[in-house]
Amino acid sequence: MIHGLVRERSHTAKEAEEKIMEAWGSEFIEAGPVIAVPGVRTKIIRTRTEKEGEKVETVQTPFTLYIAPQKLSIQGNFTTETRHYGIFSVPLFVGNIKLSGNFNPQPALADLADNEKVSLDAAKLVIALDSQKGIRQINRAVWNNRELFFQPGLNGHRLLNSSSGGIHAALAYLPGQRANFDIELTVQGGQSVQISPIGQDTQVNIFADWSSPSFRGAFLPVSSNITDKSFTAQWNVSHLSRDIPLFWKDEGQRRGSANDSLFGVHFYRQIDTYALNTRAVKYAVLFLIVPFLALFLMEIFAKRRIHPVPYLLSGIGNIIFYLLLLSFSEQIPFFAAYCISALSVAAMMTLYSRALLGSWQKSWYMGLVLGLSYILLYAVLNAESYALLIGSIGAFIVTALIMYLTRKLDWYGK
Repeated sequence: MIHGLVRERSHTAKEAEEKIMEAWGSEFIEAGPVIAVPGVRTKIIRTRTEKEGEKVETVQTPFTLYIAPQKLSIQGNFTTETRHYGIFSVPLFVGNIKLSGNFNPQPALADLADNEKVSLDAAKLVIALDSQKGIRQINRAVWNNRELFFQPGLNGHRLLNSSSGGIHAALAYLPGQRANFDIELTVQGGQSVQISPIGQDTQVNIFADWSSPSFRGAFLPVSSNITDKSFTAQWNVSHLSRDIPLFWKDEGQRRGSANDSLFGVHFYRQIDTYALNTRAVKYAVLFLIVPFLALFLMEIFAKRRIHPVPYLLSGIGNIIFYLLLLSFSEQIPFFAAYCISALSVAAMMTLYSRALLGSWQKSWYMGLVLGLSYILLYAVLNAESYALLIGSIGAFIVTALIMYLTRKLDWYGK
């Protein structure tokens, strides 16, 4: 039941995070820039009939030629903050992202078939974003020393799955040779930054004032520096490392590639309250057995019979620890919540044992047992890599101690 309650509260927290993210701009996912050039493919169909003889029909099919940049450099500089929705919170960020590099359309134009023609004067520069709310403003947009005018939306183009958000700008003149671009955007989002390495050579540098980044996606950074207040990370990705062509026709056929190669950073929170509560509940059986055994041994060595009802109450008391831990950890830091919950239950059980046994001579052992047990549990919760090792050693010590204490006990006696 407690485990189900933890899952329910975790689900409620995720819903609250989604409400904040929906209003702010969701995760920041970017692909581009890419040149989109409209074209026409002409096909001649010849048919012959006995009455009309040979008949020639011309069919024109529109297509779009997409050209990826030859060099793509992305510089991101973000400032983070935590927004709250009731007792729940989510990390958000705002900052500038600079896109610079160059295009070389010549290989793509040379690859056109004889029956394919493109309209270079109608070419557009496209930058795809997962959420339209992720862009605040355009600080600079320069194409070959000419200013670009961006408009919202992708004008029917799609580079990312299930998203048509982004911006596009008309390129009045697309030279056949290399063209340089320099674009700076102010963007916002939450939880993570993800980039698609769509250039022939893509270099990404990200800086943020966040101390616990989690690098995820198809590529890990080639270098990173993490301090107590911030982090920097750098990626270098070649087109040979991912399944995105340098140019392609008909974007719909390549829809999944940009998403498959996404990489970036997740603004990870070091202390995930519900993950720690879930991990704690997994050890609940141990914290039912140990107090039962402690009470049983005190009953034997104190030579005073204890009714089954106190055993039941001690079990309920130890289960309440997990309720206290969950409720307190939603309001205060997890360590403080853990200390309050553990001390409260240990004190309650020690006083109850004193009332059952009539003296402190044996009952103080209950406080000692519970105290050591909660120290062991906290060590397990914070030692993710060594949790199994610590737990198994702890279980071995408890079993060995009980064997030692009961080694001379006459189990067939009174």
